[in-house]
Amino acid sequence: SDPPSPPSPSNGSSRKLSVNEMYLSDTGGQYLDGTTDITRTVHWGVPTPLQKEAYTRVLMGNIDLSRLVFPPNTAGGAVESFARRALWDVGLNYGHGTGHGIGNFLSVHEWPVGFQSNNVPLMAGMFTSIEPGYYRDGEFGIRIEDVALVVEAQTEKPFLTFEVVSLVPYDRNLIDLRLLSPEQIRYLNAYYETIRARVGPELQRQQLEEAYHWLQRNTEP
Repeated sequence: SDPPSPPSPSNGSSRKLSVNEMYLSDTGGQYLDGTTDITRTVHWGVPTPLQKEAYTRVLMGNIDLSRLVFPPNTAGGAVESFARRALWDVGLNYGHGTGHGIGNFLSVHEWPVGFQSNNVPLMAGMFTSIEPGYYRDGEFGIRIEDVALVVEAQTEKPFLTFEVVSLVPYDRNLIDLRLLSPEQIRYLNAYYETIRARVGPELQRQQLEEAYHWLQRNTEP
């Protein structure tokens, strides 16, 4: 017998979207030259103070791990708490791993890279996700996931750091700038400049004017 067909959306069962809640969009694609796994959380209305603080602290953790400089052969598990510290500061946490290896036109979850105790030491050339989050049952969920490449840092001795290669702006509506440090804001501005420089010309080349103007608005310093 045939397997049951997956459920299809219908006017009767579909849930209406509203501007009064958060949406977590976990996206990805398989391409001949790589695999993407990118999550963004958005709110189109007025987020609550808790939603805004939780989102900002998740973003702070994402930034703190992404800009970390660490010795070669460091295990991912040794640096994982950098992604949680801003949440821990106020007694919050998340119940999943902070990231996983990403295959090159292979598995989206590619063993053995990642931030758990049984993952291998990080080495230049590895791709991993960086994806802290925060969830309140029945209320809302937040995750900010980027794809990062392990690269050599600009240090006297050969240390390592991450280069974030997923180029998608974060939701400005959910960021409480008062919580960010000057270093975190500098990182964010540099990331936005990179997005503009790499994605902007391609959107113009494809004559996607609406998308181009959206990108410009959402990557303002």
